[in-house]
Amino acid sequence: MKADIISIGDELLKGHRVNTNAPFISRALGTIGVPVERIVTCSDDTESIWHALVSSLQDADIVLVTGGLGPTRDDRTRKAVQDLLGRGLVFWPEAYGRIEEIFRRRGREVTEQMRDQAMVIEGSVPVPNTKGTAPGMIIDCGERFGNHYLVLMPGVPVEMEAMMTLTVVPWFAPMSGASIIHTPVMTMGIGESMLAGMIREVEDSMPAHTTLSYLPHAAGVSLMVSTSGADRGEVEAENRRVVDAIVSKAGDYVYATSDASLEEVVIGLLLERGLTVAVAESCTGGLVSSRLTDVPGSSGCFLQGEVTYSNAAKESLLGVDRATLDAHGAVSEPVALEMARGCLMRSGADFAVATTGIAGPSGGSADKPVGMLCLAVASRLPDGSLRGEASTQQHFGDRSQNKARFSEAALRALLERLREKNPIVTPDT
Repeated sequence: MKADIISIGDELLKGHRVNTNAPFISRALGTIGVPVERIVTCSDDTESIWHALVSSLQDADIVLVTGGLGPTRDDRTRKAVQDLLGRGLVFWPEAYGRIEEIFRRRGREVTEQMRDQAMVIEGSVPVPNTKGTAPGMIIDCGERFGNHYLVLMPGVPVEMEAMMTLTVVPWFAPMSGASIIHTPVMTMGIGESMLAGMIREVEDSMPAHTTLSYLPHAAGVSLMVSTSGADRGEVEAENRRVVDAIVSKAGDYVYATSDASLEEVVIGLLLERGLTVAVAESCTGGLVSSRLTDVPGSSGCFLQGEVTYSNAAKESLLGVDRATLDAHGAVSEPVALEMARGCLMRSGADFAVATTGIAGPSGGSADKPVGMLCLAVASRLPDGSLRGEASTQQHFGDRSQNKARFSEAALRALLERLREKNPIVTPDT
């Protein structure tokens, strides 16, 4: 089976809202071996919706539509499907009962307009909406469209996600007859071109049913290895062979073969080893601390974070020597090293990471251009002494991109210090 996704809404085309529904639907269908071949976005115009439906139903076994099922005048999806299939509406008591319950809890009266929300297209399998009012529908479109299916769902993400998880995916799972395995390969400290060169031989020799996707992001690039087939065991084995080959070629640049973020891997290693960390930040403005504390359980190893943006703060809060600042400037390896050591001693942590740099767009010079980052990692050795290492990097982006890349570099440096024999996080760890 194969699927198309149609996302309906003028707000998507005008850029007022990012379409997060399509990626969720694609991932959900992937769990039952149904690949998505096309994602279409169209306006809240009945004719546009009609043409999009006809085009997709001619090729796709399942066409999943989000948006246009609400009670307002710009919600035209249901009417377009009625016109296309020549079907009427029927009342679904269960949906109306939920609407009444929701309105009763809110102290409101159910209007005739809201009663209309309980009407579903003839011949459809109603999909309960556990998070809202408008029900979804699974519709066999008949011989005209090769008995292909339409799935209608609201555009509100939380409502759509519940429908996909609770009803749509289980409903289509027995029909799939295929398996798809997607394995992320998370990398750090390497660009797309360099990574492609390192794994060219792996790409050239991949089996026919395995594909490799490059996923660039603000701080780097990751990979997705996707394998499909009828036999689940063979699919898993083939996928693992390709992933292992990539890891063998890319080596230390790979930090996980799961969808774990860099901060999740760092926190996981700290907790596993009973170690603690503190952070001192200037150019990243608290972003490193924020990323670390986004991870559930981080309170077990994250002690504190200090944003010391000014020189005075670096002196008073971290003990950076005024002479070091005068001699080298705030953006320098000596200052980064003193920030990390001062943070380590004042916090009592086992590890400390520090960042100081120039995020831009102004503030740079010939010697210290925009995008320059100085970072340091300090740690306690078994004999009680301190170890500290600093480095300088140059990044190229706007302010937000540079901050993201600076924070990624800081976490990468911390992970490199933590890793023993280059452990890689797999889906089972």
